[in-house]
Amino acid sequence: MQSERRNWPSVSLDETYRILTAPAAPFEMETIDVAGRPVRVYKKAYRDLRWIFEASKAWGDRTFLVFEDERLSFTEHYRAASALAWRLVDDYGVQKGDRVAIAMRNFPEWPIAFWAAATIGAIAVPLNAWGTGDDLAYGLRDSGASVAIVDGERLARLNSLTPGSHSAKLIAVRAVSDIRNATDTLENLIGPASNYRALPDRAPPDRDIHPDDDATILYTSGTTGRSKGALGTHRNIMCNLVNITFSSARAAIRRGDPLPAPPEAQKAVLLPVPFFHVTGCHSIMIPAMANGSKIVLMYKWNVEAALELIERERINSMSGVPSMTWQLLESPDFERRDVSSLEGLSYGGAAASPELTRKVAALCPGKFGGTGYGATETSSVSTSNGAEDYLARPDSVGPAVPGCDLRVIDEAGNVLPVGAIGELEIYGGNVVKGYWNNPQATAAAFRDGWYRTGDIVRMDAEGFVYLLDRAKDMLIRGGENVYCVEIEDALLAHPDIFEAAIVGIPDRVLGELVGAVVRTRAGSRLTADQVTEHLRPRLAAFKLPAHVDIRTEELPRTASGKIVKRQLREELAAKASAPG
Repeated sequence: MQSERRNWPSVSLDETYRILTAPAAPFEMETIDVAGRPVRVYKKAYRDLRWIFEASKAWGDRTFLVFEDERLSFTEHYRAASALAWRLVDDYGVQKGDRVAIAMRNFPEWPIAFWAAATIGAIAVPLNAWGTGDDLAYGLRDSGASVAIVDGERLARLNSLTPGSHSAKLIAVRAVSDIRNATDTLENLIGPASNYRALPDRAPPDRDIHPDDDATILYTSGTTGRSKGALGTHRNIMCNLVNITFSSARAAIRRGDPLPAPPEAQKAVLLPVPFFHVTGCHSIMIPAMANGSKIVLMYKWNVEAALELIERERINSMSGVPSMTWQLLESPDFERRDVSSLEGLSYGGAAASPELTRKVAALCPGKFGGTGYGATETSSVSTSNGAEDYLARPDSVGPAVPGCDLRVIDEAGNVLPVGAIGELEIYGGNVVKGYWNNPQATAAAFRDGWYRTGDIVRMDAEGFVYLLDRAKDMLIRGGENVYCVEIEDALLAHPDIFEAAIVGIPDRVLGELVGAVVRTRAGSRLTADQVTEHLRPRLAAFKLPAHVDIRTEELPRTASGKIVKRQLREELAAKASAPG
């Protein structure tokens, strides 16, 4: 790979950032006052979500959304979302700052609901469609949503609850008549999808949106306790919109190439993750609206269906969790399908083995994997790693994007020197205001504009971040810190291991023992002893798992793709303590 890069990098990282953020440059920055604090923001960023929505009219009859055999153009989407915005105001009395919840699968109606709320200054509240009826009702109560737009499955779950579990007025989408009762439907309000083009071509009601107005409440994954609602502004989202375009520009300058020109042909992205997650909403849907891309939706993730869609729809990119990319590359259909349209595969939301980017490079010559680091609280992207930088540092999530400042702190909040291991803090225009209706959690996670991520990292002299562990999940075995990602990467280097998770098992003497849960590939006969022998030359003895649990089924994950380690920890602890 080094020979392929030849004289790379031709420009240092510092010089690359200087070139790209200088006056009149594409990523020019300025410092403004936000809530009494100086924040560096992109001078050429969109002002707010409504500006993007209005600009989307220029894409006209381009296809915006594909779902199975349904297609929705930008024109049809604009008229449908605008029509719904008027009905929300006229029929439901939605005012600026009111909360409008969305609870459904990735149907074409999801973006219609989102943009209808966002363009009238309401706060869009995407709820986790995987949640139970009680989870959904909690989100409606906690956010104080006055209206909720829900699909048939979510409506049935809410209808199963006792009356009074929430006070939101419901609008049903794709719901059969026997569960709708008196609930109004989106079709009744704006007509069927087949008639969207005939809807009035008029703008939504004007609400004088300011960049620092509240725009979204996105609930965190909630792997421990109740989810918290991250309150994001229009500026947060606009900052992220620019952040996600930076990686390709940085790669071009680093290799000495000119900046890539805007594409003449429409780009197509496959979306295998939920719209209600920050990646699906902020980093896929909103950019597609801004740049005229086509989004191809999946009812449910299936690797063979994904490869068929890549071939049929000429998909250029896909953004999912690492396990999805592994499944694509190792599917028997990968060689049989025409995937030549792919320009790269990006992934995040969970730790990615360095082997994955090498696999992408080997199977897709001249193309790159991409990864990064972000959170709901940072409106998605805070660091990014791609192209030659990723090949050179496949174990890093990359350096900060220009809109973010990073620092590493100790438990007392003191800033640590370069190379030290500590907790990552993030500051920037993409960092949300705090948690909705939760001042205690806000005070614990946000300090003078800095967001405490809870993630343990180290950062090298050039600013590349290496994610080591979650602070709350880090193991301490006999006084020694054990970073799970290091062991998980070593496990994933084994050709028979498809997924891996390291968890702590309580131990009376050492406090915690290292436990490993691995999912093997089809047909593998891997044993626990073989796993240990694979790790022995790669890790210090105290990091070797005391218990190895081998499985063939997929490990439990949240909707955002994170492995639910709490569940695995409980299961492994029970097995370890069982007699015999």
